[in-house]
Amino acid sequence: MALRLMQIFLPDDADQEFDELLEGREVIGRWRDEDAQQIVLHLLVPAEETEPIMDRFEERYADLEGFHVILSPVEAVLPRPEAVNGDEDEEEESLNGESEATLGEKQRISREELYTNVVEDLGVTSVFLAMTFLSAIVAAVGLIRDDVAVIIGAMVIAPLLTPNVALSLATTLGDWKLMRRAFVANVSGVVVAFVVAVIIGLIFGVDPDNKAIAARTNVNLGDILLALAAGAAGTLAFTRGLSGAVIGVMVAVALMPPLVACGMLIGSGQYRLASGAMLLTVANVISVNLAGVGTFLIQGVRPRSWWEAKRAKTATRRAIAVWIVLLIALALLFWFRR
Repeated sequence: MALRLMQIFLPDDADQEFDELLEGREVIGRWRDEDAQQIVLHLLVPAEETEPIMDRFEERYADLEGFHVILSPVEAVLPRPEAVNGDEDEEEESLNGESEATLGEKQRISREELYTNVVEDLGVTSVFLAMTFLSAIVAAVGLIRDDVAVIIGAMVIAPLLTPNVALSLATTLGDWKLMRRAFVANVSGVVVAFVVAVIIGLIFGVDPDNKAIAARTNVNLGDILLALAAGAAGTLAFTRGLSGAVIGVMVAVALMPPLVACGMLIGSGQYRLASGAMLLTVANVISVNLAGVGTFLIQGVRPRSWWEAKRAKTATRRAIAVWIVLLIALALLFWFRR
C-alpha cells in the first residue's frame, strides 16, 4: 500500500472541525502542531485517500490566508500500519460494494499529485531535445540494420511518454494551458526526430525491401491495438504513481519507429512508402492519446469544481469525437490508397 504524508497549514483562527472533514476517510496516523500563528495538521494516509481529503479541506479553507497543503511520499513506516495487513479485506469489501470509496478512488493517486508528476517532466528542454535526437539516430540505425535489439534500445531513451500523457490529462481536465505545453513538447519531439531521420535517409538511403521499414509503411489493426494498449498502459502507470520508464518504451515503440521510417523514406525520395509510414505515425498518435483520455476517465480523474468539470466534459467529448473521426478518416484514406 503506497502511503502519503499530508501537512495541512492553517491560520490559528480557522475553525477546527477536522473530524467532520475526515469522516469516512482512512487515516492511518494523525498529529497536530500549534504555535501562535498557525496550526499544522499531519496526516498519514493511503495514496488514494489524498484527493478526497484535499478536496474537502480546499473547499472549507481555500479562502483563508495561510492555507497550504504539502503532500510527500512515504518510503517506510514503523510500526507497520495495520491497514497493510488488511488490504485483502478492504479489496473484498470494495468488490462486494460495502466500501464507501469507489474502485476508481482505490486505484490511483490524487489529481494534484498526478498533475505535478506530469508537469515536472514536461517541457522543451535541452535534455528532452537531446534524448529525442539520440533516440532517432539509434532507431534509424536499427531500422537500416533490421536489428530489433537496436530499435528497442532507441525506445528506451525516447522521452515520448510524458508529453502524450500530459496531452491526455489536459484534455480530460479541460486545462488549455497544459494542453498547449504538451502540444508544443510533442511537436518539438516529432520535428527533431523527423529532421534527423530525413538527413540519415539522404546520406545512407533506404532499401524498400528492408523488413523493419516495410512493416512500418502499412496501417493494420495490430498497429492500432498496439498504440491503444501503449497509451492505456502509460496512463495507468502514471495514475498508479508507478515508474513510467518501462511503460515509456511501449509508447515509444508505437511512435518513434514509424516516424523515423517516414523521415528516412522521404530523405531517400520514396514518397509513396513515406506516406504510408506517416499515416501509421498519425494513427498511432491519435490512438495513444485516445486511450490515455479513456483511461483517465475510467480512473475517475475529474476537475474538482463543478464549473471546471462542465468545461472539461465538453472539451473531452469534442476531443474524443475529433480523434475518432480522424482515425476513421485515416483508415479510409489508407484503404483507398492501397
